[in-house]
Amino acid sequence: MLSIFRRIILLTIMIAAVAAVADFPAAFAQSATPVDITFARADGTTTGGTVHAPAGAAGRPGVVLVHGSGDGSGEHYDRVAEAFARAGIVALRYDKRTEGYTPAHRDYSLLADDALAAVAALRSRPEVDPARVGLWGLSEGGWVAPLAASRSTEVAFLITIGANSVAPAAQQNWANETRFRAAGVRGSMVDVLARNGIRQLVTAGQFAQAGYDPIPVLERITQPVLAIWGDQDRLTPPGDSLRGFQLAFERAGKANYTLRTLANAQHGGQPTTDGFDKLPGLVPGYGELMGDWVNGLPGSATPPAADQPAAQGHSVQALSSSSWWESTAVQLTLLFGMILALAGYACTGMVGSWRLPDRLPARVLLCTAVIGIAGTIVQLGYVLTTRATSFGPLLFGRTLPWLALQLIALGAVVALGVVLARARHTLAGASIGARTRWILLVCGGTGFVLWALYWGPLLP
Repeated sequence: MLSIFRRIILLTIMIAAVAAVADFPAAFAQSATPVDITFARADGTTTGGTVHAPAGAAGRPGVVLVHGSGDGSGEHYDRVAEAFARAGIVALRYDKRTEGYTPAHRDYSLLADDALAAVAALRSRPEVDPARVGLWGLSEGGWVAPLAASRSTEVAFLITIGANSVAPAAQQNWANETRFRAAGVRGSMVDVLARNGIRQLVTAGQFAQAGYDPIPVLERITQPVLAIWGDQDRLTPPGDSLRGFQLAFERAGKANYTLRTLANAQHGGQPTTDGFDKLPGLVPGYGELMGDWVNGLPGSATPPAADQPAAQGHSVQALSSSSWWESTAVQLTLLFGMILALAGYACTGMVGSWRLPDRLPARVLLCTAVIGIAGTIVQLGYVLTTRATSFGPLLFGRTLPWLALQLIALGAVVALGVVLARARHTLAGASIGARTRWILLVCGGTGFVLWALYWGPLLP
């Protein structure tokens, strides 16, 4: 019995010794109860946060979690914070600024200031070594956290997950195209409708920070950087972004960075089967990677290391600038102009003496143009707002509603051609009112053809 007791004591001493050498106390395996705090932001407002600290922590590294897009809610941030705590790192999850935060208005500079205020709050905690507090940023936080790190020497390190090396508009276009292509959709619904929809949002000022360039910020960062991507990311181009980070760091002569790709991981580092679904928890090795890297600084970030970029179905491309005729004013003028012209034609038909003698082609043109306008607008709204990854049956790589719209638009072109071809016969002996109606119809039909070419129903 005494021998067994001695063995237990010896084993306990060995475990404690290994933990001490690794600077990873056994108590850290269990995170303490989260502690709620409040702190002041740079603009004088206050916000709340939750500190996840390892049990018995003192003088430990700390990390502030910077949110992705949205209101910053969700259990995912708690999982990440707990993973840090298990690695002996104190994590602060703070409440994201939502006042004035909309698709049309968000300010990365202001959000970066909020992140730095959170860093100051965490550095003041007794559990933390103030010289070892860094930032972690997810998705949109992959633009915000680097900006914050570039502004402050108090940030000791930077970790990003699902960050972009391209502007938000280009990233969103890539994500839309990726989602449609993965579902088997091809043609103008992807190539034109989605891309021009984003460009119109940008032109109309409804896509905040659309042209934000992250590269100059990356080139200014002096702190150690760990950037991580899931190889199944379908929101951020993982391969292109890793290459962008690496090129930016090489141009700046940076020598303390680590770029990693997680296998079978989606945008936020969760397990996935196809990049679109999210399985529970974090992908194996993600939390350990971050914990080992932070605890091993500065040596874990040098020399620079980079995984092979993840494979992508297609490369991300910057959106070209809009021409004058693509401006919101011109597009709205064209849209309302053709609607008014077609409505004017339809309404004036109540006057008997103004009716055209050859009405069938005109009626076909009116109906197809109206249906085409309404249907394309509905499809555009669907493309820009849905996150669906299945679009029902496809024919020739097109969804059935889009294929129907294309056939309707083609019918409008044929009807317009017939109306123009029969102009001499139709207008012979016609009254001024009838001629006016004919002009309204032709203007509305021509406007629809131009509009349908821009938005895609008349393109392959």
